[in-house]
Amino acid sequence: MQFQTIRRAAAAALLAGLAGAAQAHTGHGTSSFMEGLVHPFGADHLLAMVAVGVWSVSALPQGKAWQGPATFMLALVISAALGAAGVTVPYLEHAISLSVVLFGLMLIVATRPAPAAIGLGLIAAASSLHGLAHGSETPETGFAGYAVGFLLTTAALHIGGVGIGLAIKRWLGQRSGVALGGLGTALSAAGVYLFSQLAA
Repeated sequence: MQFQTIRRAAAAALLAGLAGAAQAHTGHGTSSFMEGLVHPFGADHLLAMVAVGVWSVSALPQGKAWQGPATFMLALVISAALGAAGVTVPYLEHAISLSVVLFGLMLIVATRPAPAAIGLGLIAAASSLHGLAHGSETPETGFAGYAVGFLLTTAALHIGGVGIGLAIKRWLGQRSGVALGGLGTALSAAGVYLFSQLAA
């Protein structure tokens, strides 16, 4: 019963996120603190950042869940600086949507033994895609306030993901792998949907 409730809640959250936006990098302002706070609620960002928190609790050793969010945010800042300097990659938006698929796959295998460095490396790589996109949007003025707002919301979404991961472990115990598998599958499907919207 609890698993079905969590699964339905996760599906509802994913649908709500997808309804918000097909992508998070166009049609918005990047010149104020408030715009920075709101920006990560685009579907691709929201799903990726929450997933990092859930994965960190589920896959990393106890007491080290902070490493996933910290890796994401550090890579985000560095790559945003590179993006502001003109660095980019082809089909960046497509790659960002596929990063959501990647995080879904990571959740599916989160409870299986694997070197933490591999997962953290994948998080850094995916985060760098998000950072490059944000850096390329740097306005002539006001980017500092926007960046601070964006980082604050990023941290809050990571914390939310950590909370979800802890709740899954506490309520489902040994069945948490099943819940993570379902959540990861739904997340990957959402990433495929976002990609299809860009490819259409």
